[in-house]
Amino acid sequence: MDHLKPLLTFTQKQQTNLGFGLIALLTVGSEHVFSVFAFSCPCNDWNFIYGNVCLLVPALALLILSYMLSNKTWKLFTGLCLRKRKLFRFNYAFGFLCVFLQISVTAMVAPLSWIAVALLKGVYFECAMTGANVTLFRSHLCNDKYPHCRTELVQFPCDGTSVPKSERVAVLSIIRAESQVLGWILIASVMMVTFLLTCVARCHSPISYMQLKFWRMYSQKESELLHSYTAQHAEKLAKRNLTSFFELTKPTPMKSPPKKAWEKISSFYKF
Repeated sequence: MDHLKPLLTFTQKQQTNLGFGLIALLTVGSEHVFSVFAFSCPCNDWNFIYGNVCLLVPALALLILSYMLSNKTWKLFTGLCLRKRKLFRFNYAFGFLCVFLQISVTAMVAPLSWIAVALLKGVYFECAMTGANVTLFRSHLCNDKYPHCRTELVQFPCDGTSVPKSERVAVLSIIRAESQVLGWILIASVMMVTFLLTCVARCHSPISYMQLKFWRMYSQKESELLHSYTAQHAEKLAKRNLTSFFELTKPTPMKSPPKKAWEKISSFYKF
């Protein structure tokens, strides 16, 4: 067991990064399975809509699911409608937006992973752009070398058409290359924005680096102990009420935190 302690310590320290990596890997695997077994370009006027839906709608679904599965989302929004007056105060509204931005950064991992991997593979973008009825794009893509490109472009993603294979491969390779360029630009942009946001957040931090590190450790331990204490207190309260019910006696007094204390412990730090 002692040999596993360094591994457990490393896992605890890097649990956020490992969590992000696991989410990204699961998203990549889901995208691969969908593109292989479910995706089939219609090769007609639906190409543009079908390709964009397969590229963007799953990302939107993953974004909503990430918000729904985050405890921080419900911690932030629970009781918000009863605190409407506070929302009009600048400090409270600014703090709310800062916390929501932190939640959004985490929630964007899965949808951006889906879009980036899909663009690098190029299948959805290829299907969508062969159905794009944009004169400027078609004039850029098609030239005198590809006579079937302007009139039969929607048929290019599918095999068994009258279009020569060499022409199909040449045109589709251009679209796929553009898709991969967009994918790498998206990855680089996300990394740059994340780096800049982290720098800005650290620059405006009211505490030092070591104190922030200590605060994160404390916050994690406090959350674990709070869950344990809450479960124990709930069990004692349930036993007291059931004993009082079945024995037809008055419940013995038990101390519980007041509503204001629960609201205070449910609030977020803004840094």
